Amino acid sequence: MTGARLTVRAIRARAVEVPMRHVLGTSQAAVRAAPLLLVDLETEEGITGRAYLFCYLPASAPGIVAILAEIERLTQGERVAPLDAWKKLARRFTLVGVQGIVRMAMSAFDVACWDALAIAAGQPLAALLGCAPRPVRAYNSNGLGLMEPGPLADEAEELLEGGFEALKLRLGYPTLAEDLAALRAVRKRVGGSVAIMVDYNQALSVAEALERGRALDGEGIAWLEEPIRHDDYAGAAKLTRSLATPVQIGENFSLPYGMEQALEAEACDLVMPDLERIGGVTGWQRAAALAAARGIGMSSHLFPEVSVHLLCATPTAHWLEYVDWAAPILAEPLRIVDGMAIPPERPGCGLAWDEDAVARYRIA
Repeated sequence: MTGARLTVRAIRARAVEVPMRHVLGTSQAAVRAAPLLLVDLETEEGITGRAYLFCYLPASAPGIVAILAEIERLTQGERVAPLDAWKKLARRFTLVGVQGIVRMAMSAFDVACWDALAIAAGQPLAALLGCAPRPVRAYNSNGLGLMEPGPLADEAEELLEGGFEALKLRLGYPTLAEDLAALRAVRKRVGGSVAIMVDYNQALSVAEALERGRALDGEGIAWLEEPIRHDDYAGAAKLTRSLATPVQIGENFSLPYGMEQALEAEACDLVMPDLERIGGVTGWQRAAALAAARGIGMSSHLFPEVSVHLLCATPTAHWLEYVDWAAPILAEPLRIVDGMAIPPERPGCGLAWDEDAVARYRIA
């Protein structure tokens, strides 16, 4: 890893709520702002590691902050060593369970640890993980929620700015006919060369997913994402066997163990772990090894600033999901050039807060 020795001094967390440029209308809810928790790991050596969490609901932030305070108490004065820390914290939280806000807090601490170590080593995180930073192909996931076909097609065209050649489209309208109308409106506007990923956000039963999936098989989509309840691996396996379109799941994998269970059940063709649910950088590395062993393409879910480094070090790297939700509070947002995410060459993950923006969007 690195010879740098860092010591945990303190953990600071601040909640912000950042307006989104596009309303994200999913089958579950319409999201208009991103509640983020910014985490700073301060070390005795003067290096600060950073991470952020997407809290889904602003009400989640205080609970995560409370868990981070307990993590600070347990690790203060100890060496920054993410693998050892994960084991220690997992033991401490065994009875309450490494799930939900506990898992989110542990993941944020893990990412901040890796960031601090990479900064101390004077290397981008990707290099610390053993791989040269390189551009990673990205799809734009900043919109295309449930709306009328006309405005949807307009938004799709807008999302191609920056040279994107792939987009995420949310489906789950009341009827299959409406799903097809939305998809075809976007396809007509962006052309056949643009990859379209379809996400149902767990809206369907298995029977509905079979019906709609078979209809979508002829539409040339890149993948069918989370059509049914995320943990119904038997149902997902049935879809995987029955549909020609690749089935994509993984944003709700709980730690690498959840991904391992899904792969054992042959529940998908593709995987896309979420950084705060898979267990931070440490969990991602274990997940990447599982995907590599089976030769399964692995994409990211959210957190593009850190995920771009992790995909550089992922043997079966597939796509980076790009969202700009954190960009307004970052001093140097992730760059997209010709549809490729460019990992920053500065040490660490590249996260640095724009303190004026943080103050503007701060929530109690």
